[in-house]
Amino acid sequence: MAHRNSESRTAPEPGRLSWNRYGKSRVRLVRVRRTRDPHELVDLTIDVQLEGAFDAVYVDGDNSPCIATDTMKNTVYALARRDPIDHVESFAKRLADHFIAEPAVSAVRISAIEHRWDRLAPHAFVQPGGEQWTAAVTRDGAGTVITAGLTNLVVLKTTDSAFSGFPRDEYTTLPETEDRILATAVTAAWTYRAGTTDFAARDRIRAALVETFAGHHSRSVQHTLYAMAEAALAACADVVSITLTMPNRHHLLVDLKPFGMDNPNEVFVATDQPFGLIEATITRSRSGA
Repeated sequence: MAHRNSESRTAPEPGRLSWNRYGKSRVRLVRVRRTRDPHELVDLTIDVQLEGAFDAVYVDGDNSPCIATDTMKNTVYALARRDPIDHVESFAKRLADHFIAEPAVSAVRISAIEHRWDRLAPHAFVQPGGEQWTAAVTRDGAGTVITAGLTNLVVLKTTDSAFSGFPRDEYTTLPETEDRILATAVTAAWTYRAGTTDFAARDRIRAALVETFAGHHSRSVQHTLYAMAEAALAACADVVSITLTMPNRHHLLVDLKPFGMDNPNEVFVATDQPFGLIEATITRSRSGA
């Protein structure tokens, strides 16, 4: 019979709650501004996330500090009734200011996606492609940070785009080109300086991104990304930094030689995977602030 170890074993320490956050996700809100003619439409999906003194809710089952997520949803609708929502950022800030006043709350994050609608007639709208506006407000003891942006801004140009001069080794098969299709789905997120209250610059920033993409003579996606970011910073003095994410939606020239045909840069195959992914944050220099 094996000899049992007579040494006492130390009981494992209990787990400790080291971080928590909770909230209500994907609150759908459509606000019609009927007092204006023509009518205006705002279509949002909002997330509310709270941090604070909620340990007892998890550990002890004590719900006394716990704001019901259903209450969060109702608060979104109630404040939307009182607020014309001229700018998503200001509405998100109002929500953050409301929830930070709750006794147990130490930090609030409000995220919003705006679903675009284009006007067909005074009171009729059509929803374009997948482009969406985004906004996020984070409020805690250190202050408020407001970030806005857009996702899935799909753009393409058929010339003024090159990629050459890159390193080559035994695994490199990509040919150099001085004229190719450049296509991407832009995600942009820019941060406003503290104290900003005018968020009407969104259209100007988007226009700067699109116009720069169209007019820039690109040596790479990275090259165009930087030019677009600089143009966005120039479009709004209240923006302190911008992050751009630009996947390269490759369009590969089809080899038609097996069919006895040439292909003078006209027939391409669009590929989804794999793809290059280019990201960067450009921050305004102090001298330019």
